[in-house]
Amino acid sequence: MPKAIVLTEPGGPEKLVWKEIPMPEPGKGELLIRQKAVGLNFIDIYHRTGFYKLPSYPAIIGMEGVGIVEKTGPECQYFKIGDRVAYGVGPIGAYAELRPIPELKVVKLPDVIATEIAAASMLKGLTAHFLLRRTFMVAENHTILVHAAAGGVGLLLCQWAKQLGAKVIGTVGSEEKAALAKENGCDFPILYKKENVVSRVKEITNGQGVHAVYDSVGKDTYTISLDCLMKFGIFISYGQASGPLPLIDSQELMRRGSLFFTRPTLMDYKADHQEYLMGCAELFDLIIKGGIKVNVGQSYYLSDAASAHRDLEAGKTKGSTILVVG
Repeated sequence: MPKAIVLTEPGGPEKLVWKEIPMPEPGKGELLIRQKAVGLNFIDIYHRTGFYKLPSYPAIIGMEGVGIVEKTGPECQYFKIGDRVAYGVGPIGAYAELRPIPELKVVKLPDVIATEIAAASMLKGLTAHFLLRRTFMVAENHTILVHAAAGGVGLLLCQWAKQLGAKVIGTVGSEEKAALAKENGCDFPILYKKENVVSRVKEITNGQGVHAVYDSVGKDTYTISLDCLMKFGIFISYGQASGPLPLIDSQELMRRGSLFFTRPTLMDYKADHQEYLMGCAELFDLIIKGGIKVNVGQSYYLSDAASAHRDLEAGKTKGSTILVVG
């Protein structure tokens, strides 16, 4: 029987239990995927803790992965047994050796992209795509601030923004992470534990501030993000690793210079199938041409997902993390 990480109730990493599951079968329009590697993302922690509520328990979490088509369900049109495929927008269920998934959520993976690279970059890469190319169209004359610049999404944002010609400022927690961010397109890494982020941003931008802030941290960086924006700047909140934001005061946005605020989600921006395919194609093209380098900072066996969750929550990881199946 196949095994999976099963969550019977919300809670800490200890709630992630490696156990046998019934043999899954693909339904109409679904594929059965034999997983090879799974990407670890902060949304997995939100699902595990119950911050993002799951529809029912027991549940198998995980939003992105790479594998081989083991079986096709009725009315499948686009894939065959043996195809190497990847997915990055769910639905949840990736923490398993075998999983069914709608074929419209899956794309064929180019032979030249390694399994580990794809598993580490599908959700994060598509997130970078919609943040930089849809939420705010970054261009050559823009300066942006990326919080957690040495994280999985942060490193991709820095590289992709540099490809678009932007000036990139990033916050990091250590000298090691500063070096990693700089190697990956961040022009000005700021050590937020030692430096005043707002002062440094104003110094770098000659007092102007940045056009856009990409903030996955949340509560701890809310005021900093607002303070770093120029007039008409946009605060893009796409995560809350430190906790949820306070209630947004529209009057404060007005007083600070007619600022914009948005809380976008990958699932909304990639809900349209053609948009999803377009984002994947642009991501794969950049990876193949070397425009972005996917940094796999650490890997764990899927059976040890609890340790991976602990390290991610503790800020011990850098770059992307994958869970290897088998």
